[in-house]
Amino acid sequence: MTLPTATESKDVILEVCNLSKYYPVNQSFFSGKKALLHAVDNVSFQVNRGEVLGLVGESGCGKTTTGRLIVRLATPTSGRILIENTDVADIKGQGMMEFRQKVQMIFQDPYESLDPRMTIFDIVAEPLNVNGIGTFEEREAQVEEMLNLVGLAPPSAFLFRFPHELSGGQRQRVAIARALVVRPSFVVADEPTSMLDVSIRTGIMKLMAQLREDLGISYLYITHDLAVARYLCDRIAVMYLGQIVELGDSEDIVKKPVHPYTKALISAVPVPDPAIERPIPNIKGGVSKPIDPKPRCRFYDRCPESESSCAEAKNPELRDIGGGHLVACHLL
Repeated sequence: MTLPTATESKDVILEVCNLSKYYPVNQSFFSGKKALLHAVDNVSFQVNRGEVLGLVGESGCGKTTTGRLIVRLATPTSGRILIENTDVADIKGQGMMEFRQKVQMIFQDPYESLDPRMTIFDIVAEPLNVNGIGTFEEREAQVEEMLNLVGLAPPSAFLFRFPHELSGGQRQRVAIARALVVRPSFVVADEPTSMLDVSIRTGIMKLMAQLREDLGISYLYITHDLAVARYLCDRIAVMYLGQIVELGDSEDIVKKPVHPYTKALISAVPVPDPAIERPIPNIKGGVSKPIDPKPRCRFYDRCPESESSCAEAKNPELRDIGGGHLVACHLL
């Protein structure tokens, strides 16, 4: 597969090439026949330094698995992940300590990702302790500075409280502070606003956008919400059943979607104007199972635009249709 490239003049911080992750599953208890669940299947993309790439798709499409593979919380079946030209698979020992300082992850659920027995100070300071960064006084100063940055001020009002004493939005700000306290250059953000009330999502989104500017962070932002992706992300990659089907500038993806699946996603976004009518997407059937999929287009069984030739053709690869807009479809 040809690797989808970002803007040539920019510095690439993350390069994912032909990344796959398969899980063995039992198809039948009695037969004992083994099958493979293709959680991530031959995925390739790049992220520029200082850029936010949104990874969008419905639940179960492989977004979170992709993020976990990048931060080494899971081991890929095949493919390569390069962070600042270093192969993630080759990192061992002391190199892993350095990697953890460069690459962090913000998890989806702040109610599960924070240890309820630790104070806010201990939670945010833990990455500094593990990596042996600074003296106690220096760590205390860094924790207070980070709490200020994420909007938990004054820090003295939060340092010795426990997670159960905070609201959902405050917990997520603590989770963001913990991820950023070691000053990483790359962050995987796994739907950091999806568990929060709508009223406080905008504040967290503005915070992450501001931290990107202040700290020079690059994000892989995982979400199922196209409105969030459009607001935060420079480019959007649309994922379906473990594969990227469309990738391009955020405005191009939202205003000029090309792949039938992307069109369906866009048409499903509610518009706050009753005078606007949108065509109902003519998607067939339900979500296919990613277990031993046929070597053809993953969207074929549900595609309203498919032709007979699509059934026999091999799985389409991403190709540039102009201006860095990449689409995986035989009909384009």
